[in-house]
Amino acid sequence: MSPDQEPTPRSTDPGTPAADRPLRAHARRNREKLIAAAREAFTAPDDGAPLEGIAREAGVGIGTLYRHFPTREALVEAVYAAELEAVTADATALLDELPPERALRAWMERYAGFVATKRAMVNTLHSGWASGRITAPATRERITAAIGSLLAAGARTGALREDVEADDVTAMLLGVFLSTAAEDDPARTGRLLDLVVDALRPPVPSP
Repeated sequence: MSPDQEPTPRSTDPGTPAADRPLRAHARRNREKLIAAAREAFTAPDDGAPLEGIAREAGVGIGTLYRHFPTREALVEAVYAAELEAVTADATALLDELPPERALRAWMERYAGFVATKRAMVNTLHSGWASGRITAPATRERITAAIGSLLAAGARTGALREDVEADDVTAMLLGVFLSTAAEDDPARTGRLLDLVVDALRPPVPSP
C-alpha cells in the first residue's frame, strides 16, 4: 500500500459503527502528523514550506494531505487552531503541576511559542480572515481566560495580586512580544517576562 492510501476497515458486519473505527483512527493520526509537520515547516527559518515537503515529513502522500486540507489556508488554519487549543489547555495542566506563580511563568513561555508560530503564518492568516476563507477565532478572549484562571489561582494562595485584570496582563505580554519581535534574544524576552510576573506579586508591606 502506498503512503497515499488509507486502508479500508475490515469487519464481518460493515454496517455496524465499529466498522469505521479503524479508518477514523488512521485518518486522525494522519491529520495529527500533518499538523505537526506543518507547524515545524511554517516556523522554520526557510518558510517556503512546500506542501509536498510537509506531506513527506508527515510520512503520507500529497493526496492524503489534500484530502484533509484542500488548500494551504486550510492547513494554516488547522495549525493555528491546534496551537490555540494547546496553549489555552496548558494553563490548567500547569496549575495541576506547579504553584500558581510558577505555572504562570511557565505558561508565559508557552504563550511566547504560540505567538511565534502565529507570526510565522501571519500573512496567510490575515488574508484568510479578511476574505472569510479562514474563520477568525476568539483568540484574545481565550488567551485572556487562560490568564484569568492562572491569576485567580495565584490570588487564592496569596502568591499573586487580586486587583489585576486579566486583559491588562494580556496587553503587557503582547507588548513584550511586540517589542522583541525583531530580535533573536530569548534571554531578554525571559527577563521581561520575569518583570511581568514580579509586577503581579502582592506588594511587600512596609515595615
